[in-house]
Amino acid sequence: MSARLWAGASGYSFKEWKGSFYPEKMKPDAMLAWYAERLPTVEINNTFYQMPKAAVLENWAAATPADFRFAIKASRRISHDARLKADAAADSIAHLYRMLESLGAKRGPVLFQLPPFLKKDVARLREFLAVLPPDHLAAFEFRHESWFDDAVYGALGDAGAALCLSEREDNAPPPLVETASWGYVRLRLEEYSDTELAQWAQRLRATSWKDAYAYFMHEPAAPDYAATLLRTPG
Repeated sequence: MSARLWAGASGYSFKEWKGSFYPEKMKPDAMLAWYAERLPTVEINNTFYQMPKAAVLENWAAATPADFRFAIKASRRISHDARLKADAAADSIAHLYRMLESLGAKRGPVLFQLPPFLKKDVARLREFLAVLPPDHLAAFEFRHESWFDDAVYGALGDAGAALCLSEREDNAPPPLVETASWGYVRLRLEEYSDTELAQWAQRLRATSWKDAYAYFMHEPAAPDYAATLLRTPG
């Protein structure tokens, strides 16, 4: 049984998409519903800068189909200020997940993107993982090469957390390591050919994951890349 793909973009409210993905005169308030009719998931990045509010999340949930999923980027208070220190981040973690309850079944993964200067600390990671709620669906995007080793993979695996693979222009992608029953990839190149998208579809569907979440950078082509990935057989 192949992994179910959930493909989308890192954001949806881009005026640059008008005329290509959105109609020219579409109002911002109508964008999410339009997006959600065409793609099954979106990665929300502005929650990195400001904790989400329950009323906003409730509106998002109301504007989208029952099987839509939101991936939420965790606040920088947790990843960059507290730097994964459990005692410093515990209150922010509790608040974040309490707010995300407003999404109901539409809450997907929560992405913790670490700063590039933060080096491997397995003990700190394990302590942090221990304060997450049982249904955390946490994915970790490490940006210092020291994190990519078996001790880190073991800590993530013990907690059922996913290792996020991020393909970027400025570095070779880290390995696609399965540490949970689901996976998370961020495809950040500015351009993808149909052949490259087919290779990604095959690679993701061939994993043992139940669900594979994939998000493209917010270029105008991102929605088309996501749609192509979804319809490409593995």
